[in-house]
Amino acid sequence: MNAIIVAYDESDISKRALDRAVELAQAFGAELVVTSVAPILEPASGRGAGGIDPVDPPEKHVEELRRARTTLEARGVNAHYQAAIGEPAEAIVELASSRGAGMIVVGSRHVNTIQRLLGQSVSDSVAHRARCDVLIVH
Repeated sequence: MNAIIVAYDESDISKRALDRAVELAQAFGAELVVTSVAPILEPASGRGAGGIDPVDPPEKHVEELRRARTTLEARGVNAHYQAAIGEPAEAIVELASSRGAGMIVVGSRHVNTIQRLLGQSVSDSVAHRARCDVLIVH
C-alpha cells in the first residue's frame, strides 16, 4: 500500500480516524495524506456550481490541517497535508485517485435516515464512490 488518505475535521471521530490512519501507515510503510474539505453550497436551482459555505470557509480547513500537522509532528509522524474545496466525498475520492491511494480512512458520524437519504453521510458516499479500500472508523 503506497498511500493512505484520511479525512480530518477536528471532530472526535475524525481524530480517531487520524489515529487509525497513522497506525496503518506506519504498519504498511505507506505515505499518509491528511485532507480537510471546505464544502460548497448546493445551488437552489440544482444547476451550476454552488458557492463556498461562508460558515465553513476554506481558511478554517487550512487551520485544521495546521493543527493536525502540529499534533502529528509532536508524535514524530511524517505526513502530507492537502486542503480541498468541493463536495467532501467527491474531493476525498478524487484525492485518493490522484495519489494512487490504497486506502481511505474516514470517521462515521451517525446521521439519521433523512440525512442519509439526502446524501449527507460523507463516509457512506466515500465508500460507494471509492476505487480503493475504505475504512470507516466508528
